[in-house]
Amino acid sequence: MCALGFAEQLVGRSHECDFPASIQNLPVCTSAKVDSNTSSQAIDNEVKSLLGSSLSIYDIDEGRLRELRPDIVLTQAQCEVCAVSVAEVEAALSNWTEGNPRVVSVAPRRLSEVWDSMLEIAAALDAEAEGRALVKRLKLRTVDIIEKTCMAKRRPSVACIEWIEPLMAAGNWIPDLVDLAGGESLFGESGQHSPWLNWEAVREHDPEIIIVMPCGFDIARTLREMPALAGNPDWEKLRAVKSGRVYVVDGNSYFNRPGPRLVESLEILAEIIYPALFKARHADTGWEQLKR
Repeated sequence: MCALGFAEQLVGRSHECDFPASIQNLPVCTSAKVDSNTSSQAIDNEVKSLLGSSLSIYDIDEGRLRELRPDIVLTQAQCEVCAVSVAEVEAALSNWTEGNPRVVSVAPRRLSEVWDSMLEIAAALDAEAEGRALVKRLKLRTVDIIEKTCMAKRRPSVACIEWIEPLMAAGNWIPDLVDLAGGESLFGESGQHSPWLNWEAVREHDPEIIIVMPCGFDIARTLREMPALAGNPDWEKLRAVKSGRVYVVDGNSYFNRPGPRLVESLEILAEIIYPALFKARHADTGWEQLKR
């Protein structure tokens, strides 16, 4: 919405919407039942317990939503764990007797579908021209990366870790980004949900580069969780660990969210994979190299 130039039309947000900073004063219409301050293992256990009981992970403040009387509600159908689902939004709106908002739901799983979702949202706002201009700007930034990485003689193997305990690889649009950044993505598959991962597969593929990007975690939070990953007996035997090519990134701000900042995620990957070709513009804010 903000990238399209419609920040002033926003009347509410989810508890997880925090960018740009100017939207943080908007009324919050959702909340999470899971304590995100616990360990990744505890979070996983709690999520599985709620889903196993056919309960939602989130609550919608129906009273506040009704007070705001939006014309359009933007939501997603990509992942019921990551954010309020379209079914929950529709249920919250089902008992409105008049003036039901239009629900616009997107579910991108590939980078190309992220572009499509931007155009879909723009169309819902009668802003097709703004949508095309936005996507064009973002695609031009990806071209700047591709022009350099396509000249690489070989692609280093890259393991992107989306959850630490239990271990999960990054899927969806992440393999697309790794490919555009000039790497060979291991484990995750473009357009498919992120798969669980076992240490046997990690040992077998022995990635040249490991990038840790837990869903919803920033760099500081990821660093606090790293002992659970680095404590595995096989960790020190991995090629990426021996060569010092393990990195943590701000997954919450960049990689986990299918929005305009995926282009910055691509830039971060390019800086990590090819430090000789790209200046470290996002170092310390978007990524850090793990110290041994």
